[in-house]
Amino acid sequence: MKPFTLRKPNDVKQALSGKRSGEQFIAGGTNLVDLMKKHITEPEALLDVSAALSNTIQTTAGGIRIGAMARNSHVAGHADIQAHFPLLSKAILAGASPQIRNMASTAGNLLQRTRCPYFYDITLPCNKRKPGSGCGALQGENRMQAIAGYSEQCVAVHPSDMCVALAALDATVVITDAAHKTSTIPFAQFHRLPGTTPDKDNNLPAHALITAVDIPNNAFYKNYAYLKVRDRTSYAFALVSVAAALQLNGSRIIAARLASGGVAHKPWRWQEAEAYLQGKEANAATFSEAAAIAVRSTKPLSQNGFKVPMLQGAIATALQNCLTA
Repeated sequence: MKPFTLRKPNDVKQALSGKRSGEQFIAGGTNLVDLMKKHITEPEALLDVSAALSNTIQTTAGGIRIGAMARNSHVAGHADIQAHFPLLSKAILAGASPQIRNMASTAGNLLQRTRCPYFYDITLPCNKRKPGSGCGALQGENRMQAIAGYSEQCVAVHPSDMCVALAALDATVVITDAAHKTSTIPFAQFHRLPGTTPDKDNNLPAHALITAVDIPNNAFYKNYAYLKVRDRTSYAFALVSVAAALQLNGSRIIAARLASGGVAHKPWRWQEAEAYLQGKEANAATFSEAAAIAVRSTKPLSQNGFKVPMLQGAIATALQNCLTA
């Protein structure tokens, strides 16, 4: 690892005002330190914002606010999250290990980088790591890669489970920029598709900090499911994952949410399938048709065609599991 200096500001204002050229923010460090060890990123200095950012989880009139520094384990186990947003808790507990969840922060979860093997091997081409070098996975080993929303420049997928639930729950990302102005970014607009600039994962402005994540009140706390299909049960990233939630009136679907991980460069919403579900009877035939609608727009690569039927089955199963949550 390249030598670096470390400073620790006490608040957001100090962190933003004191940021020097060549410095990079660090919070839990569960992803960034790995990237530094592998020489994928080599900052000259780190600005530890763990004391500057809030770690509180606060119920508000409109929903709940999760401080940027709230640890993943804290969020997953918080009583208000489990009572009103249990889909988020279930998704977090499907990811990583207890040790990592005890260190990882909410903001860091949003900012973690892809686990594409071409990104992590600095001897191989990767437009995300080194723009203009090519995408080795496009014609290479692409079993784990995207089946939706990718480009010729990049076929990597977003690794987070937490973000899939936040996408389904229409969360909002609260940020403070370098001019100390606070604003919000809808979760659907926070992460980017690769296009011609796959090195840019998200729309967080340069030198800005995520300070919180807001989740609005909803009626999805009774009928929900998070289904993750992976190569091994523990500590593996998703081949495909599905966050599903239903608002029901008896057996009639009032509203539905469907999002997936492991399929695209960002958490992926299946909005056409959601629209189909609205007003339908909640039964196996309805769920099967919704799953078929979702996957008909997918475009698998040379080695990941298996993901399409896997995803279709996972969506139908997750929706069915919503009825027994």
